[in-house]
Amino acid sequence: MAKITYVSNHQLKTILPGWRGTPMINGRFIDPGKKFSGSFMKLIKWQFSTKEKKEEKKNDTWRLTVRKGNEFLDAKENCIVWLGHASFFIQLNGVRIITDPVFGRISGVVPRYSELPCAPEDFTNIDYVLLSHAHRDHCDENSLKKLAAKNNFTLLTSLETGKIVASWISGLNHQEAGWFQQYNLPNQNLKITYLPTQHWSNRYGWDTNHFLWGSFMIEADGLNIYFGGDSGYCDYPKEIAKFFPNIDIAIIGVGAYTPAFMMQDVHTNPQEAVQVFHDLKAKTLIPMHYGTFDLADEPLGEPYRLLKQMEQNKEVNGALMLLDVGEVMKL
Repeated sequence: MAKITYVSNHQLKTILPGWRGTPMINGRFIDPGKKFSGSFMKLIKWQFSTKEKKEEKKNDTWRLTVRKGNEFLDAKENCIVWLGHASFFIQLNGVRIITDPVFGRISGVVPRYSELPCAPEDFTNIDYVLLSHAHRDHCDENSLKKLAAKNNFTLLTSLETGKIVASWISGLNHQEAGWFQQYNLPNQNLKITYLPTQHWSNRYGWDTNHFLWGSFMIEADGLNIYFGGDSGYCDYPKEIAKFFPNIDIAIIGVGAYTPAFMMQDVHTNPQEAVQVFHDLKAKTLIPMHYGTFDLADEPLGEPYRLLKQMEQNKEVNGALMLLDVGEVMKL
């Protein structure tokens, strides 16, 4: 039987008492409670199964609204701006952060259905880039190189993922964290912690789970912002809520969930995302991971419509912010 080893970055603080580190078997990260196995047979079944929402998807003309302009980059106040999919511009007490930047097509191939609000070259004075994991719709080589050309940012990411990006960008300043680890930051008013999700990670067909996946808690200027990365529904949010009992904003994925047999273990649908929001006991929900890329069988507009219906039915215990791309949410 393969032996489990436990790994972490020993230069970083671990916030969970008694945590031995993120588990690995034979050089691959694992989640003992995770259902997802990366089954190739599931992929084959998906490709050859009947697409139950094929006609509905074909006739769906809904698209995200994009507010064009770069004025938000001159703002001094705290704000969050959605850039599409899992990419956000976040400004907190003068610190400028971008999450999971993907500024064009995925790997130059997968079409994009929502434009950026501004040009990638407009992003300057970026302090930190947060990468939740190595999947190509979250970790894009071309986008990171464009940011590095204009910015001297520090990359905060997961174990082994930073090494990939460092091979693309010479002299990159980066920190890799395991689950429940806090990054070393010079600003005492800013704390960023890497936290677990139920997902997986790879770049190619042969490197499954060589790189860790996860989420972030950002604490600054009296605000707690949770950026959920990718995850299926699981118990981690309840555990996270114990460590962070006053979460102001939860940014959670609501797309790429159909068919359930393929997607449910690794992505939350709108109903599950709202439950995650409730489990976190957060105040405001910002949905993401929908409308920009077509990654599953549901129509592009279905997550938006389902969330609006849940809001009307008063099923969301808190504020729901369905942001336009480029919309400035002041904090």
